[in-house]
Amino acid sequence: MAGHPARVRRFGPAVRLVHLATATLTGVCLASAACLYLPPLAELVGRRRLVVTVHEWSGLLIPAPVLLGLGSRALRGDLGRLNRFGPHDRTWLRSALRRDHRPAGRPAGKFNAGQKLYASWSAGAALVMLGTGLLMWFTGLAPLTWRTGATFVHDWLATAMTVAVAGHVMMAVRDPEARRGMRTGSVAADWARREHPLWRPDGSSAAGAVRPTPARPPRPGRR
Repeated sequence: MAGHPARVRRFGPAVRLVHLATATLTGVCLASAACLYLPPLAELVGRRRLVVTVHEWSGLLIPAPVLLGLGSRALRGDLGRLNRFGPHDRTWLRSALRRDHRPAGRPAGKFNAGQKLYASWSAGAALVMLGTGLLMWFTGLAPLTWRTGATFVHDWLATAMTVAVAGHVMMAVRDPEARRGMRTGSVAADWARREHPLWRPDGSSAAGAVRPTPARPPRPGRR
């Protein structure tokens, strides 16, 4: 029997835990918002005061996983990569706009340009949602006109976030190996070479092909 396919490490436990906690809080926040603003869901769920409390606290805690995870060197490294744009990212975006799916036209490091844009947009949107939500929660913080504007921004940005999160989930559904990497921490070396050809798991700065880890040898006695 052939050995297992070679795999490379992509995410450590801290990064995966931060992603899971942030995704869970975001999902609870958006779901509770839907229960507050959509009459059919509001009637189905009921207990509006409880839903409001869940919505407020889940939204307030969304930044907490990242802040707590900053103690992890791996998370800080990934945040640094997400925050850097290079010439290859502009090439990736041009190819995406042209719907060019050839691997050669979409060079990417550990994160591609689309993932970087999504991460930046999500971080900015979360901060705006937090600020406007606090103005709505604590009514004595600002005059009525400010709170009215905050409500308008909060509601429409929540709609935009729902669309963005739905798109993120759809992309994940279409890429099982990417999901496996976030779930288990490792990905197939062939996938890494194809989707992230400039990523070097060994930490070196030179761009090049991913170096796969050796395949696991078959167990004695098995063919």
